[in-house]
Amino acid sequence: MSSDRMRTRLGDLELPNPVLTASGCGGSGRELAQFTDLTRLGAFVTTSVMAQPRAGRPTPRMAETPAGLLTAMGLPGPGIDGFLERDLPWLTEQGVRTIVSLAGNSVEEFGELARRLRGVPGVAAIEVNVACPNVEDRGRMFAWHPRASAAVVRAVRANSRVPVIAKLAPDVTDIVTIALACVDAGADALTLINTMVGMAIDTGTLRPTLAGVSGGLSGPAVRPVAVRCVYQVHAALPSTPIVGVGGVATGLDALEFVLAGASAVAVGTTLFHDPSAGTRILRELEDALAARRLTLADAVGLAHKPAGYVPPQVRPEEPVPAETKEKLP
Repeated sequence: MSSDRMRTRLGDLELPNPVLTASGCGGSGRELAQFTDLTRLGAFVTTSVMAQPRAGRPTPRMAETPAGLLTAMGLPGPGIDGFLERDLPWLTEQGVRTIVSLAGNSVEEFGELARRLRGVPGVAAIEVNVACPNVEDRGRMFAWHPRASAAVVRAVRANSRVPVIAKLAPDVTDIVTIALACVDAGADALTLINTMVGMAIDTGTLRPTLAGVSGGLSGPAVRPVAVRCVYQVHAALPSTPIVGVGGVATGLDALEFVLAGASAVAVGTTLFHDPSAGTRILRELEDALAARRLTLADAVGLAHKPAGYVPPQVRPEEPVPAETKEKLP
């Protein structure tokens, strides 16, 4: 288990360590639990839950790229009723700290989903996936517009009693403006970033590889973009906790996000080929911080400090002399 030096907070939610799963990459939790102890992670983030059951997009809906993965899943899931009946009770029974990701087609749907979760045992926080098409605005994503993103966050905040985390998309002109709007609307923390829009073409069939044509790019290819987003938003909102997401495969990857300003990191694409990666990355991050004599709190945003800044050093406790011990009460 990780030490107290790895504790972190997302608003009022205190976590024993900063390593989470990324939404959509751990199934309902049962699938991942076959390979790793979910209670050892800071939290498990669910696949985005919607109002109605969804089968998702037709296949093929996944395609590997040289440095990542393209997906166009279409948010498949059991809907809020199935989630509350089967998935959340199982996670609660296992003692898993659970952050519920919500997705909706309208501001009202987001608000109603949050209302359905209010007071339900086992919900540690809500992650608001604003990278969803707004059916009332010609299918454009909420995350593309500060006002639309803020409206969704405000609706969830009004119907929730747990911390609200807004998950933002990188494919925007100025992510800082959108982050500011979400925090002003009541977001307690931010998740940066969701996938980037990309596509691939099969040179054999001469057609798009994905049935949905375009999809979300994740994995190592997006990490530099994600780190940049975290750095920029932390500079503008230094007191707002950030969950860094995008290509975290090692403890040093996680440390890079922390130095940029993330209070926690989420592991996603890596889980598809290494389902126990979360606990390994936690161990590697803890070792990396110890080697630099830093606590997690000391390291958050350290890359923003001026050149020559010397962070507080965590030194091992010196042994107490025997004669001193005898004098102690």
